[in-house]
Amino acid sequence: MLYLGSFKLSPYISSNPNIYPDHVFKHIAGEVLLFDRITVLYGSNGSGKSSLLNLIANKLGITGSERMTSYGHNIYAQRFIEESSYELGHDDQERRIYKLPDGSRYIKSEDILYEIKKIQQSSVLREGLLYEQAVQGKSREEVEKLEQSYEFKKQMANIQFAQEKYSNGETSMQFFEEYLLPGQLYLLDEPETSLSPANQIKLAEQMNDLARYFDCQFVIASHSPFVLGTLHAKIYNLDAKVLQTAEWYELDNVRFFYQFFHQHQRLFE
Repeated sequence: MLYLGSFKLSPYISSNPNIYPDHVFKHIAGEVLLFDRITVLYGSNGSGKSSLLNLIANKLGITGSERMTSYGHNIYAQRFIEESSYELGHDDQERRIYKLPDGSRYIKSEDILYEIKKIQQSSVLREGLLYEQAVQGKSREEVEKLEQSYEFKKQMANIQFAQEKYSNGETSMQFFEEYLLPGQLYLLDEPETSLSPANQIKLAEQMNDLARYFDCQFVIASHSPFVLGTLHAKIYNLDAKVLQTAEWYELDNVRFFYQFFHQHQRLFE
């Protein structure tokens, strides 16, 4: 299932080097990304992979997108968004898709860290739980009444007790198990945050299964060798001078790991 077929970046770039996001995307201006069931945006720090993911999220108008601003002003970012374009994809019978699934969302590494902090910090946990009730349609009076109830206090205690048993990485895995549902488009920014290599591989395998068997599509920003090497994905290398795809083992970050362990190979023998 391909909910998102392609994305074309604005071909118009300001000559002012301080204009965001123009200066981030100047080397790929006007380029078209063609998406697979799983597509990875790879790049080192500062390559623009997270900005590109947020740009796509803004253009699609999906939950989780963050406002793009340029030195306190959003007119340049808004112009870039408007001048970019996309085409939706097709289902497994090659029928055109005209609307993204309602549950599609952009999940950032900060969202995962916030979820961990929400559980770890009582005040943040309380605010988060009450906010969720308000989002679900409860009135202010109903939320205030709930806050004073025995059921709410018990829920708080149970979550805080559970946190004593689970690490940040396990909490992250629980986050993805709760939020990654069948039949959705997900944009994920560095989902490996807080995860051990073993859990990074486990999460990548889960995404492979969701894409293959449960009609999910993923666009992921990552530079984790474990994620890159496990996903059945098309990989765009944003570190290249021109936009191009690459195999995971060709990427600089992966080769750095290989060279490091190769230098210390005798220690493992």
